[in-house]
Amino acid sequence: MGMEDEVELDGPPAFAYGQKVVSRRHIRNDGTFPGKEIGEILIKKGEKGVVTSIGTFLQRFYIYGVDFYERGYVVGMKGKELEPVAEESPGRAEAKTSHG
Repeated sequence: MGMEDEVELDGPPAFAYGQKVVSRRHIRNDGTFPGKEIGEILIKKGEKGVVTSIGTFLQRFYIYGVDFYERGYVVGMKGKELEPVAEESPGRAEAKTSHG
């Protein structure tokens, strides 16, 4: 079975409600985002957001509603368009700033 035949819904969602994620690529309006032209960039690669909803598309894919809070947009994205935000533990951040 090729990637195009894969049914994501056979397994659990890759991301959870409230999880911080980052866009893996530029996301353009496919015509489903009101107030923006088709083809206009909505989200740029590297922008961070939070998963606020999880739905399905074509009975095959999970669609994650992601709140890109700095831009003020909530955009539906496929799992392959997202990756988890790598968060540093407080101890690691302190170690980087410590000079002693």
